[in-house]
Amino acid sequence: MKSLFLIIGAPGSGKTTDAGLIAQNNENIAHYSTGELLRSVVESGSELGKKIEEIISKGEIVPVAIALEAIINVIRNSKEEIVLVDGYPRSVEQMIGLDSVLKEQKDITLKAVIDVYVSDEVAKQRVLGRNRGVDDDIKVFENRLKVYYEPKEQIESFYNSQNLLHVINGERDIKTVVDEMEDFITKMI
Repeated sequence: MKSLFLIIGAPGSGKTTDAGLIAQNNENIAHYSTGELLRSVVESGSELGKKIEEIISKGEIVPVAIALEAIINVIRNSKEEIVLVDGYPRSVEQMIGLDSVLKEQKDITLKAVIDVYVSDEVAKQRVLGRNRGVDDDIKVFENRLKVYYEPKEQIESFYNSQNLLHVINGERDIKTVVDEMEDFITKMI
């Protein structure tokens, strides 16, 4: 049985870094960001990977059903029993699709959705201070933040109603955040 933890948060919340460090520290935990996950399926050369590559190469967004198939396959094939997926869901459509797919799975259980909270100001400082090129533009950041906020209330409400939502203050030093998140995850298993 796979235990799934979804890690959500604003751009610059540290969710990817936090989840990556937890996986590094625990050999029984795997971590995937949504983008990495889709790239790994493409690199596998599978039929699903070829389909995803064709969509991405046209500059199109991978449809929810195909992304969900990829996510479920990666989780199911992970050698680790605990899987952290960050950056998913990002829309109400993705959330509803994932919920529907997980209800059909006998071998994957969604244990919790961890929301790494940071204020808009902290998120902005972090993202604009990365110097990664595309991300460090104020207009791009503001658009990413807007896209993040549009479904946020519905996503949080949905998972809160199922007692799955756990909010962590992501504004503290990284060790404190990672330790709290790791402690929460290990207690949930």
